Amino acid sequence: MGRLNVKNVPGSSRDQIVGWLGDALKIKVMTPPEKGTANKAVIGLLAKTLGLSNDAIQIESGHASPSKVITVTGLDDGAIKKAFE
Repeated sequence: MGRLNVKNVPGSSRDQIVGWLGDALKIKVMTPPEKGTANKAVIGLLAKTLGLSNDAIQIESGHASPSKVITVTGLDDGAIKKAFE
């Protein structure tokens, strides 16, 4: 299981993974930060990009914050970082 620091920007014009911002991966999603919809969009985008199911991605901390710590089941930290380089 690997961990990933994410900087989320909800309410953007499109869903996209922007790239590394320091040690965090910057992700933009179209959905607003209401009732967990932006969190679900982040999980879906990461799962699609990594080729995993949504169940393999969990928000460990930062549910109500733009800065999140995400755990990824099935990949270690090195494989996660390599996937986004």
